[in-house]
Amino acid sequence: EFWDMSGVTWGKISSASPSFRYLDNKQMYQETAVLQENKNDTLMVLSVLNTKVAQFFLSFLAPTLNFQLQDICSIPLPDQLKAVKTEAMEIGKNCVSESKKDWDSFEISLDFQHHPLLRKVSAIAEAFTQWQTECDDRFNQLKANEEELNRIFIDIYGLQDELTPGVEDKDVTVRTADLGRDIRSFISYAVGCMFGRYSIYKEGLIYAGGKWNYNDYENMAWIAEGKPEVLSFYSKTHFFPDQDNIIPICDDEYFVDDIVHKFIEFVSVAYGTDNLYENLKFIADALGGKGQPKDVIRNYFLNDFYKDHCKIYQKRPIYWLFDSGKKNGFKALIYMHRYQPDT
Repeated sequence: EFWDMSGVTWGKISSASPSFRYLDNKQMYQETAVLQENKNDTLMVLSVLNTKVAQFFLSFLAPTLNFQLQDICSIPLPDQLKAVKTEAMEIGKNCVSESKKDWDSFEISLDFQHHPLLRKVSAIAEAFTQWQTECDDRFNQLKANEEELNRIFIDIYGLQDELTPGVEDKDVTVRTADLGRDIRSFISYAVGCMFGRYSIYKEGLIYAGGKWNYNDYENMAWIAEGKPEVLSFYSKTHFFPDQDNIIPICDDEYFVDDIVHKFIEFVSVAYGTDNLYENLKFIADALGGKGQPKDVIRNYFLNDFYKDHCKIYQKRPIYWLFDSGKKNGFKALIYMHRYQPDT
């Protein structure tokens, strides 16, 4: 009878302060959660628990690494909290919203829609600048929110002599822009579009099992044509997934459909062809390494892409690598969800 209730959940064991998270009524929890029928009450409790006041009480209620349910429930909630409930609830709601936007910007989120660098601009450098500003604004907003909640509850609990409302940057949990990380995640998204997991013509996860139909992607492109809200494209070409689910990775241009060729095609469709060299150079500079942009990008696919992919998916890759050996004679990627007996 508790499955459809919202609440607050946290990691039961932590070497640092526990991080309390909003539990949607569509989500499940394992052992520890505070559940409430009223979402506003949940947001109020969440706001209290994520402040220095809660950390202060837990320092002696749960001085070990283990945060049990009874420890959390022992934190007092005085009647004076009713006077600030609306204000704290609204700030808490904003914190949840901003944190979710941050989480949903990366492809391991269930609600991931499209890569944040895929924007209606002709230069990926400009897209990154816009993304950087967005991240900084979100970071500063969340920090200000947390400091305001600290101030409100420190006053309510009368802990002015023990605590200050300030929050250090390292304790703000949303991410700021990182050029190397974000370009690598952009490349990962591009590979997802190569396999049909994603599409630049439609948001969200497109294919992760079931009946595969290549025509679906042509239909998406046709429907997207001329719509101003669609995130593509400055060129008149289209970008469709690989038909045979096998994308070679080679140390030179042996195939017209190898992964470097497909990636360059993806960049030209996403940002147009006018600034193609500048866009590839920006990507190559972010990856590091020496040589022409195409060579740097090829070297990344040969040596580092799959390691990054396995790290993102915690050693449970969704793209599988077939490798002839250490000399990079021949490599190929396939998409697990499109695997067939004849692959």
